[in-house]
Amino acid sequence: MLYVFIGVLIPFLGTCLGSSCVFFLRGDMNDKLKKGLTAFAAGIMVSASFFSLIVPALEESKDMGKFAFAPAAIGFLIGMLFLLALDIVIPHIHNDKSEEGVKSGLKNTTKMFLAVALHNLPEGMTVGVIFAGWLYGNQTISLMGAVVMSIGIALQNFPEGAIVSMPLRAEGMPKGKTFLYGVLSGVVEPIGAVLTIFAASVFLPILPYLLAFAAGAMFYVVVEELIPETARGEHTNVSTVCFAIGFVVMMALDIGLA
Repeated sequence: MLYVFIGVLIPFLGTCLGSSCVFFLRGDMNDKLKKGLTAFAAGIMVSASFFSLIVPALEESKDMGKFAFAPAAIGFLIGMLFLLALDIVIPHIHNDKSEEGVKSGLKNTTKMFLAVALHNLPEGMTVGVIFAGWLYGNQTISLMGAVVMSIGIALQNFPEGAIVSMPLRAEGMPKGKTFLYGVLSGVVEPIGAVLTIFAASVFLPILPYLLAFAAGAMFYVVVEELIPETARGEHTNVSTVCFAIGFVVMMALDIGLA
């Protein structure tokens, strides 16, 4: 349980470190840096979803023969639909000031906080599913593989923490309060991870579905939010290169260390 506790907190540490950038940088990030970091995070999420979630889900179902893909496909689609439902229901605002979700009287800072918290939920679920698989003795998931997943999520949480904090600082919010907003946006990850671990103890027989569910939720965030942000306006070449770097970094961590 100590390994699980540490593993669950590693991604949250990445968010905290990213949010701390408000104490060292002035103003908002320039557009090129913001797009590069966002694309890097997207590359890590896609790579982690495939190598750490979808592949183990397929391996878990290989005894189903030609229908071995079914649990992964079903779980993936349900994960996408789950995040879509949350996206429709929860009021939130993006960096470009576009609003989504149900209409409400919440402040823009609160809506931006909810947007990042919404992004972080599938990442917390992912860490929870991976550690639950190891904790309950699944043969396709090792402790090192679970730790590598946590480190990968932490790497992509660093730019996310900075991206949510820096715009708030640029709007005049005090540094301490800005840092607090960034940190709080990441709290949903360890909470989601712990809840997923407890839920997995009940639903362990359907672990392939849970792994693919987490992958689908992460893919939704990438396709719906991150990729459009990196493809808008200038510096799209930077986004493409940074996405590739993020993908390769996570792939190397997963295959080389797990």
